[in-house]
Amino acid sequence: MIRKRIGQYLSGKKYFQDILEHPADLSEFKEHMTPRLITGLSLMAFSFIIGWPMVAALSVLAVRYQEPLIAVIGGPTTYALSYVVFFVGAWLSRAPYYMGSVARYIIQYFFKKLIS
Repeated sequence: MIRKRIGQYLSGKKYFQDILEHPADLSEFKEHMTPRLITGLSLMAFSFIIGWPMVAALSVLAVRYQEPLIAVIGGPTTYALSYVVFFVGAWLSRAPYYMGSVARYIIQYFFKKLIS
């Protein structure tokens, strides 16, 4: 009963009407990977390597050489650098576009389940 009411309410909204009129598909994921996409995904993967593992390595070095400034300065710096690298990679690989397509497909799937 509640599910049907929610479905009726949402079906009156413009966004959900647009989803029903123009269903989303995931065909853009079947296309060949471009060099830009490969570079972006590689940068995103590299950002994980220079994130916490590098902070941990700098902490170990700080303890080993008894220089706390290595961890105090180097840790936040490398972590901020990993964020920058990640966002550049996400921009190169057009992550917002692909995430929008996936989100639209998931919303469409659950909305169809809700109204059926």
